[in-house]
Amino acid sequence: MSSDPVILALDFDSPAQADQLVEALGSSATFYKVGMELYAASGMDYVRSLLARNKQVFLDLKFHDIGETVKRAVAQVAKTGVTFLTVHAVPQVVRAAAEGRGDSNLKLLAVTVLTSLTQNDIEDDGYTMSIRDLVALRAGNAVAAGADGIVASPLEARMIREIIGPDAYLVTPGVRSLGADTGDQKRVATPAEAIRDGASHLVIGRQVTRAKDPVAALAQIRQELAV
Repeated sequence: MSSDPVILALDFDSPAQADQLVEALGSSATFYKVGMELYAASGMDYVRSLLARNKQVFLDLKFHDIGETVKRAVAQVAKTGVTFLTVHAVPQVVRAAAEGRGDSNLKLLAVTVLTSLTQNDIEDDGYTMSIRDLVALRAGNAVAAGADGIVASPLEARMIREIIGPDAYLVTPGVRSLGADTGDQKRVATPAEAIRDGASHLVIGRQVTRAKDPVAALAQIRQELAV
């Protein structure tokens, strides 16, 4: 497993756009997230192209379906050499995904509560507990069901680390340096704060991917982490 904690989100609508960034960053970046938009545009072909360039891939598809479907889909992903795959933090889904990945090196990350959601959002969906309590419940259940780690807001990182223990992965989107645009993320923290509170990996998007000088933007984040 790479020691690089920075995962760059390739949130683009075409492989050509994604490649422009990957080529610009060169050896300064080793780990990329492929989400639903890029996957819908190019499928596993682009994922395989990243792997062929010795990049690690976080495939963020948030699988959530009946067990047999999840198991079979995860089995296909496990054949490719992808590092991380997301599923929803539903015990039945996690157990099926764990069965599907078999003895491969694929690591399963369970998504608790999306970082774009607020307390009002989950109350509108019928939940009476706080976001923190819902995240805690889902994180504990997911790891018990076989997840290798959790994806959650950096604001819940310290709490989740206490629940999942020191060895599980904790991947935090919603990370921005001070002064950076937060976009549609509601629950954010700085890179240094997220790592301090227990994150093992940070998902970084616009701050680097939309920067005029992405190499310099990535270097700034690495400098913040080194302090």
